[in-house]
Amino acid sequence: MEYNPSLMQGAQKAVNQCMGVESGEICLIVTDDKLSSLAAYFVQASGDVQAETLVITMAPRSMHGEEPPAPIGRALLGANCAFLITSASMTHTKARGMATEAGVRIASMPGLTAEMIRGPLNADYEDIVYLSEGLADILSQATQAILVSDRGTHLTFDLSGRQAIADSGMLQQPGKWGNLPAGESYIAPVEGKASGTLVIDGMMGGIGILKEPILATVSGGRFVKISGGEEAHRLEKILSEADENAGSIAELGVGTNRQAELMGAILVDEKVFGTVHVAIGNNAFMGGAQHSKIHLDGVVLKPTLIIDGKTVIDRGEHVWL
Repeated sequence: MEYNPSLMQGAQKAVNQCMGVESGEICLIVTDDKLSSLAAYFVQASGDVQAETLVITMAPRSMHGEEPPAPIGRALLGANCAFLITSASMTHTKARGMATEAGVRIASMPGLTAEMIRGPLNADYEDIVYLSEGLADILSQATQAILVSDRGTHLTFDLSGRQAIADSGMLQQPGKWGNLPAGESYIAPVEGKASGTLVIDGMMGGIGILKEPILATVSGGRFVKISGGEEAHRLEKILSEADENAGSIAELGVGTNRQAELMGAILVDEKVFGTVHVAIGNNAFMGGAQHSKIHLDGVVLKPTLIIDGKTVIDRGEHVWL
């Protein structure tokens, strides 16, 4: 491995600050043939703190959420912490869920790139904690959110009784898990209540950075009409081949990572400071009641977010600070 100081710095921040790996802990690093060269930096960073570092390299899975081989699930249960550096996400696998229930600390890092390590992973986590927890408190206390943008978005959400989650990247407590790079606050709006118009003009999960905005008409918490260019047609096709909840509003989220930039990977793009994202599909894993085999986020640029009548974000500027 040709040593790259900027990549090692990002890996060290993840190991030392985010995960808090300690000497003598069993730190498992799961990777695949596509990302093993990047995983090597985390192996070294874990070894540098005298952790018992184990590495398992598997063949890449064919899709997000596909279960790893059974021995990996068993190995996760025997670890104190784990980094899942794989090309297809293990976040929503039973293996990850069982390990979390057993108290294993887990960082899921699907599709990791060198650019992600240098930029959003190597962020100011004190700032991310402050922003993420502050926004999560605002969202958790709210009953209504209104999302507006100059491109035509005007979407109303019911947040009554729902608790927001701060994805701050701090994974030092037993059973904590999350994505790295981190940096968002998100909530599952009440199902069936969202209504209005959503114009996605940043990126769309399953598609990438958009050439043309995707306009969705929302009624009864569902996308009832999708219009735009070729990418809008691609989204329609994805939803038509999924399930009945695939086009239902699942999440309202706010990016809190100042180092993140749009790069066509939702792991990072939903974290971009000054953006808001709205997801469709599954939200059962985040406090909602909606099951689907997909979860796709759409990023709105320069949004205005109004919570219970008070403007929190004004055209991409965080005015609540």
